[in-house]
Amino acid sequence: MLLRHIRYLLAVAEHQNFTRAAEALHVSQPTLSQQIRQLEDTLNVQLLDRSGRNIRLTDAGEAWVSYARRALQDLDAGRRAIHDVQELSRGTLRLAMTPTFTAYLIGPLIQQFNARYPGITLTVEEMTQDRIEALLGEDALDIGIAFSGAHAAEVESQAWFAEPLALVVGESHRLAGSDASCGVRDLEKEALVLLSRDFATRRHIDAYCLQHNIAPPVSIEANSISAIIEIVRRSKLATVLPEAIAREQAGLHAVALRPAMPRRTAALLQRKGAYRTAASRAFVELAANWA
Repeated sequence: MLLRHIRYLLAVAEHQNFTRAAEALHVSQPTLSQQIRQLEDTLNVQLLDRSGRNIRLTDAGEAWVSYARRALQDLDAGRRAIHDVQELSRGTLRLAMTPTFTAYLIGPLIQQFNARYPGITLTVEEMTQDRIEALLGEDALDIGIAFSGAHAAEVESQAWFAEPLALVVGESHRLAGSDASCGVRDLEKEALVLLSRDFATRRHIDAYCLQHNIAPPVSIEANSISAIIEIVRRSKLATVLPEAIAREQAGLHAVALRPAMPRRTAALLQRKGAYRTAASRAFVELAANWA
């Protein structure tokens, strides 16, 4: 049995079609079919149900594929370990973060890391915390930047720093440029543009509003921090975001909330028991000193 056989079977299971799987693998369909047959002969069991319109795994196939995926993950980790250069002259780092961090944190942090380790190739993605944890569990990420709290069983969290949130307004807002604060009853009258409920930041805001029995009007929901920043900058709408975003972004002002919204603890997330590359260890060390 070769690794090629395993990868071919996983591709067919994903696409549920030999033609599409062959295209994704850049091989001919007859070659792909022959390799799957060889794998079934080796294991002496039928792995695929070819009787329907879509190709599906048999019960035996489902059972075997779960182990095959884990084996590939371990082998990929072994491959990265072989090529992990301890002096960090080369290597890779797969990084993801929740959206609020992209507006004020990731720029200076990556600038410092890249200046110190220019040979490391970074892959940086923005996504929800749930997605980050799922990809960490699949060993598709090295580090996630999100928040402390309840996590998936396969994810471990390292507390990083406390992140205060505030009402954030643009230049044309009545509270811009003043030392005024915003009480909960005043917040209830503000027209807001907020992240959608898929995001941890929105859930944190909703919990604060529920605690104080208020329901501010939400004029706009968005799944993009950059879109929210532009809307607030160019209108009289307000939002609730980390104070640091208002400091970093021109044309925005942070207004303190009364009582203050509970601070969130930013955290570095990694997969439990995963191999720690030299690049990931260096990033965690730099991040700890940066905070």
